[in-house]
Amino acid sequence: MPTITKSNIDFDKRNLTDKSLLKLYYNMLKPRLIEEKMLILLRQGKVSKWFSGIGQEAISVGVTMALKPSEYILPMHRNLGVFTTREIPLHRLFCQWQGKASGFTKGRDRSFHFGTQEYNIVGMISHLGPQLGVADGIALANLLKKNGKVTAVFTGEGGTSEGDFHEALNVASVWQLPVMFCIENNGYGLSTPTNEQYHCKHLADRGKGYGIEAFVLDGNNIIETYTKVKKLVESIRKRPRPILIEFETFRRRGHEEASGTKYVPKDLIEAWEAKDPIENFRSYLYSKKILTAKIDEAYNAEIKAEIDSALDSAYAEDDIRPSETEELNDVYKVVDYKEHTPNKETKELRLIDAISEGLRQSMEKHNDLILMGQDIAEYGGVFKITEGFVKQFGKERVRNTPICESAIVEAGMGLSIAGMKAVVEMQFADFVTSGFNPVVNYLAKSHYRWQQQADVVIRMPCGGGVAAGPFHSQTNEAWFTKTPGLKVIYPAFPYDAKGLLATAINDPNPVLFFEHKALYRSIRQDVPTDYYTLPFGKASLLKEGESVTIITYGAGVHWALETLEKNSDISADVIDLRTLQPLDKDAIFNSVKKTGRAIILQEDSMFGGIASDISAMLMEECFEYLDAPVKRVASMETPIPFAAQLEEQYMARGKFEGSLRELLSY
Repeated sequence: MPTITKSNIDFDKRNLTDKSLLKLYYNMLKPRLIEEKMLILLRQGKVSKWFSGIGQEAISVGVTMALKPSEYILPMHRNLGVFTTREIPLHRLFCQWQGKASGFTKGRDRSFHFGTQEYNIVGMISHLGPQLGVADGIALANLLKKNGKVTAVFTGEGGTSEGDFHEALNVASVWQLPVMFCIENNGYGLSTPTNEQYHCKHLADRGKGYGIEAFVLDGNNIIETYTKVKKLVESIRKRPRPILIEFETFRRRGHEEASGTKYVPKDLIEAWEAKDPIENFRSYLYSKKILTAKIDEAYNAEIKAEIDSALDSAYAEDDIRPSETEELNDVYKVVDYKEHTPNKETKELRLIDAISEGLRQSMEKHNDLILMGQDIAEYGGVFKITEGFVKQFGKERVRNTPICESAIVEAGMGLSIAGMKAVVEMQFADFVTSGFNPVVNYLAKSHYRWQQQADVVIRMPCGGGVAAGPFHSQTNEAWFTKTPGLKVIYPAFPYDAKGLLATAINDPNPVLFFEHKALYRSIRQDVPTDYYTLPFGKASLLKEGESVTIITYGAGVHWALETLEKNSDISADVIDLRTLQPLDKDAIFNSVKKTGRAIILQEDSMFGGIASDISAMLMEECFEYLDAPVKRVASMETPIPFAAQLEEQYMARGKFEGSLRELLSY
């Protein structure tokens, strides 16, 4: 019988059975013993990095045990107890940390940067904040399905300073989402103490500002954590709403082990070591004769044997053999493209009408499709594309959002994780900068990292020629064609827009769908009345000629056609790319090999645009066929000005004819 010391934590057994108390103890002991083993392996050079959660186990275990296994949890990198309490096999966890194939990311990411649908866990990314909005999306799916489920998401006190935190709380409050925000206030960011991070008594007070019930709990008291969270979770299931909990605890080791803790006062560490959640709970259980030395020894032996066995099997597994084909194939989820052939009945539509009709018909086809954006409900959006949608589909599916692009993109990702579809409207493509992080770091990388599809379409009203100035006129497609994992669509005609939008919504991968504002009401075309799809990666050959290949997209297509109408002596192939990622390289190469000349027209400014990449590709693949250098035509290297005469000077449109003639005379 060990020496029993008095617990420094005031535990209240309440109505918990001895069996439940022992289960709480076992579930805390397991991650602690794993961590102690990891620290040994780290010193031996067998583990590259470790983020310790020693002293914080009660939070992970208490929250996880309070939820049902079918309810999603979004943990952080110190929440090992979430993964072990959900009973993920240790072999798989150790393989994940060693970059082995039996892990969850095929060696593409480390530690806890992974998710698993099998265990309803969605891991973090290093940017911390996005997972809060993703939790909103999962909670929204639960609310719409009326399944009574709760979502729990973790962040540290440092993460509460990020804009994503505030956006996510606001959205959850406005929509009354069944989500529990869990703040682990452990005293420090990497080395920054809390008094340099926020200036309020409790972080929980921030919940009150958003109209959210908020609580402060002793994060080292496993009974308080488990029983209070369980009660709150049961309440949320009955009456869906968000709740914020601040768990007071302490990070007793470095941000990661290499960081150390020299910046932390010694007496502060000692004070929190005295409040160790496991040691104090063990003392309490011994004092109540609930835990005995025999049981304790058996628990330790069982867990240590499991750790050793899982480590042996993880070490025995072969290292991953790099496969370029497998890496490239996993960037996107494989698409089972189903062609829906257009019907013969047509009607003349403007580009804006075709997009609206395509969106409406996709809403009719997919009952799990949710639209989100600023002013898209009763108002119909600033361009009136969703006008009348609320009457047909209801406000649950056509959702006005606060001005918080980041949280709404993240919510779209959460809907996808929960098996639904999302279309997010950026009021203007320029505003995507406010949601850039989740687009390029969360949506784009999720399938590559842990095979999770991001079934999200982001509609991007873009482009100049409408005297809207520097913040409403950009055509910013190059920001996204650069990012592996995203698909980028840019139609120039109503027929293409309707069919490609349907395909985008069917596609389980994230799609940026660009819609040129100046074409919305200026371009008309006969469009099939029924639902139809068009394949990605297929350019359209609009005109055929012998002297030059004109490669363009968006408004540039119409500029090129206008130029040829005025210059009937020029014999040209005109290629409308339609989709920029994937790109129809064969159509480009075949045409240039025939004509021997290529000119690429884009509305975007020159440097870093897609024209540069296409030009480089042509020099590499078609050099021997070229009779002249590849020519690029683009807008000025300035922001887009407001005044009409300045905007006209800025645009590539006025430069194209001269550049084309120059190329032909080379």
